[in-house]
Amino acid sequence: MNSSIFTTKAQPEVIVNPVTGDRMTILESSEAYAKIRFDLAPKAKGSPLHYHTQMSETFTVINGCLKMEVGQKGNWRTLYAGESLHVPAGVHHSFHNPSDDWVAYISENSPAAGFEQFIRAMFGLAIDGKVNHEGMPTNLLQFALLLKKADIVLVEMPRLLQTVLVGTLVRIADLTKVERSLVKYWHRGAK
Repeated sequence: MNSSIFTTKAQPEVIVNPVTGDRMTILESSEAYAKIRFDLAPKAKGSPLHYHTQMSETFTVINGCLKMEVGQKGNWRTLYAGESLHVPAGVHHSFHNPSDDWVAYISENSPAAGFEQFIRAMFGLAIDGKVNHEGMPTNLLQFALLLKKADIVLVEMPRLLQTVLVGTLVRIADLTKVERSLVKYWHRGAK
């Protein structure tokens, strides 16, 4: 009997960020769609206010509460277990865990394109000690590449300035082949 006919689905991989304490479990991922479980530690900062130009996200809380800023600065909403919030492309959003307990939520992203690569690299760089105390990459060329991959626009920086700055850094990163330093994080079980 040919054993190659029988395949088993791999168990979801849990990756821990040693800087933030957050955990992620990639449940499904393709260019079109990603479904990732995140567990945020108590008082976790989450992400800054940002948006995606093409990707939409749906946040579904499994347990705990997730505080989200949606639409505009200062428009806060708290999601509790069983609640979901869809964030279309172009809509500003951020999230964090304000409580003393863990929060677990599912993030569904579509189209997902480079989102899995972005999040794997962010966690991998933290594991390798290549991030600051807030978990942000210390290498600006790597950070620019990751922002581009995840279709992320940070709200706090003027869009024109960000487009020029990130675009320039990405061009330099491409010329110097910085992406090679990130590829090791993009595969299951990679460090």
